[in-house]
Amino acid sequence: MNCIAINMKIYHGSQYIIEKPEIGKGKVYNDYGLGFYCTQSLELAKEWSCDNGLDGFANCYNLNTENLKILNLNDKKYTILSWLTLLIKNRTFRITNELAKSAKQFLFEHYNVDISSYDVIIGYRADDSYFAFAEDFLNNSISLPRLEKAMRLGKLGEQVVLKSQKAFEELEFFDSLKADSTKYFTLKIKRNEDAREMGNIKNTLNEQYILDIMRQGVKDEN
Repeated sequence: MNCIAINMKIYHGSQYIIEKPEIGKGKVYNDYGLGFYCTQSLELAKEWSCDNGLDGFANCYNLNTENLKILNLNDKKYTILSWLTLLIKNRTFRITNELAKSAKQFLFEHYNVDISSYDVIIGYRADDSYFAFAEDFLNNSISLPRLEKAMRLGKLGEQVVLKSQKAFEELEFFDSLKADSTKYFTLKIKRNEDAREMGNIKNTLNEQYILDIMRQGVKDEN
């Protein structure tokens, strides 16, 4: 299990300075549903803050996790399919065929994680090209090893998502740092370009696709 610091520094990228985040704000159709999306990487937060090409801010917080219930999707007891299942529950996916519909149902039945009791979720961020990889996997266009490799090599980073009022109460703002879009929007574009390069990873023989996993009833417990 990954060690989680009791006092965690986290950062939220935004066009605005947010000293007092409020529960219930933001997009409902986000990776893990409604929540306050942060990262432990200051540089990544600055990239996210310049998402539309304008200057932004990395809002800086201390999160006391001592009394919080945390779901870490990068724990060894979960697989990338657990992450993917949460993603397809909360985001809008392009379902192009009956196989994709069946795959979606299969993942719900075998890899669903109940997040309702957790205060904080830690896991991958499905940003732009990475979301496309997840979509392609669901539509049986890329293999599971290729999806895993793209996520690992793409360096997309982890999100720390506050989901409960209790988590918000343990959050303390301490600074906001300006992010220059001429630097950080460029870095964001490069990150997407690097991600698209991951799409050129070639499949090899005997790799598992979602159809194979469904046929075999495979559930990797590692």
